[in-house]
Amino acid sequence: MGANTSQLSDLPDNPSLKALVGTESISQNDPFWNQLISFTVISPTSSGDSKLLDEAVLPLAKLLIENNPRTGNFGALVRIFLGRTKELKISTECQDQLFIWQAHNALFMIRCLLKVLIREITEQELHLQFTYQERALGSCGGASHEDLLEELLSNLVHLIVEVPLLDITYSILFEAVTTLLVFFSYQLFCKDILRDGLIYRHVMKGRCLSLTSRLVKTLLYNFIRQEKCPPPATHIFEPKAESGLLYGLASGVASGLWSVFTLGGGGSKAGVDLENNPLPLSNQSLLLLLVLANLTDGPDCPNPYRQAITGFRNTQDTSSISTEQVHTFQINFNSLYTALCEQQCSDQATLLLYTLLHQNANMRTYMLSRTDMDNLVLPILEILYHVEERNSHHVYMALIILLILTEDDAFNRSVHEVVLKNVTWYTERSLTEISLGSLLILVVIRTIQFNMTRMRDKYLHTNCLAALANMSAQFRCLHQYAAQRIISLFALLSKKHNKVLEQATQSLRGREEDNMVLPDYAQDLNVIEEVIRMMLEIINSCLCNSLHHNPNLVYALLYKRELFEQFRMHPSFQDIMQNLDTKFPELKFKYVEEDQPEDFFIPYVWSLVFNSGVGLHWSPHGIELFSMDSG
Repeated sequence: MGANTSQLSDLPDNPSLKALVGTESISQNDPFWNQLISFTVISPTSSGDSKLLDEAVLPLAKLLIENNPRTGNFGALVRIFLGRTKELKISTECQDQLFIWQAHNALFMIRCLLKVLIREITEQELHLQFTYQERALGSCGGASHEDLLEELLSNLVHLIVEVPLLDITYSILFEAVTTLLVFFSYQLFCKDILRDGLIYRHVMKGRCLSLTSRLVKTLLYNFIRQEKCPPPATHIFEPKAESGLLYGLASGVASGLWSVFTLGGGGSKAGVDLENNPLPLSNQSLLLLLVLANLTDGPDCPNPYRQAITGFRNTQDTSSISTEQVHTFQINFNSLYTALCEQQCSDQATLLLYTLLHQNANMRTYMLSRTDMDNLVLPILEILYHVEERNSHHVYMALIILLILTEDDAFNRSVHEVVLKNVTWYTERSLTEISLGSLLILVVIRTIQFNMTRMRDKYLHTNCLAALANMSAQFRCLHQYAAQRIISLFALLSKKHNKVLEQATQSLRGREEDNMVLPDYAQDLNVIEEVIRMMLEIINSCLCNSLHHNPNLVYALLYKRELFEQFRMHPSFQDIMQNLDTKFPELKFKYVEEDQPEDFFIPYVWSLVFNSGVGLHWSPHGIELFSMDSG
């Protein structure tokens, strides 16, 4: 940052900004506006830069809240931006970089102010900031004061779907997506899930509604394209002595204060966050898509964005569209599948994959028909293998994806036919050759062991076991190491079962002597016994359905048969232990979302925005939607 830090702290004293938030109304015809939006700017791409910017903007925004009711200057700034968006598509076709650059700068200022306003005032008070009339003489028309907020929202959506993605438009498209995210950020400061509100109604029912499918399609294509942020020289104007600063516009402003906004991109070196995440538009588009998809249904209107995600089809699908399908569109499934395979290192890409598998039957059928499913499954297994380094939500979503995939019998057969060589990220032992199915079993069992060692999340090992159970009838030629890990898990469970029994017995004795409070060992025993029973059922299913395909498992069972003796007379396991030669019904588990899934997904999505939004920083203080140590 260097000098930028001290310069940012000077922003509240800048004469132009003081005039914007001051007590005097400024006409839209005043040359002031042209000067104000003529500066060199790259949107902050690091959280640190954004934090500094927020701190500098805060006193300005507070003055704006106080004075705007008398001046209407905020509304005037919005109208300046709206006036330029009307010609933005033509400007792009004509390569009019100056026009695009000024529109970007105006939107950047609006977004910076909005972000602070949303934290400081209610949605109703924010709406009033848009409705205050200008009092300056000579002010021109534009959108009516009553609908200026909706006009801005609608224009942002139009901008995203209509302006092509080029080097010269990358920054303004990024700003438009980011500004929409900021508009929805009221949810961060509310503990309860927001199910209504002015912004919500505008986006769900207003002018934006007709653009639903186009917006979802554009955001998906932004994710698919994975376009890197172009170098600064291709999408900003930099001061050049020989040309007069910025074509002679506002040279005093451009050469001084506003040049500090080349945060994360000024000069030749990009910001730290941009180096770690060189795809800001792709990332931000995916976050906005997830926010839109997880808006709650209204009492009389289902979420149109979720409908669009649920119903879109492959570009190669030539069948007629049902009249019952609304907001549907077509997209290239192959490109989307490739992007999903490549991006599973991020929570948000994994959440998108889950959403599509669970809600879009067309996409699920397409994925399961692929002959290169290893490209998708391997990144999911790598997430689980590094469970210690991942947050619990990411691990949970990866497991649910496996569970959904294993509901398909063809998948369960095909994974044993894919042979992998040298899985480099599996470091516990060298796997020079192993089937995808055996690797899946290894990683899932390792996840169960990790979870059971810490007695953490019951749902985690339940979903692991459900995936294994779905596969058990199709186990084929299990790798020797996979068969051994099945038995080692059983040994761990047996040891833990005996230990908890011993602790419970000792506690009962101590309670009589010292009047101690008895820990809830019964709950721990129930969890362990549930897992033991499930493992016995999985082994039983495998032996009943594919005994001759799994000699390694048979040898491992015989070698460690003493492990199973202690459970032969246990009332919870007698039916399985005494009937291994009887064919039980085939084990099948199906993933079903909990009631009111928004209680999980909305806080999760916003935690991703909070932690992964490019160039967005919110102070942890005041965040109500989730605890800062969640996930």
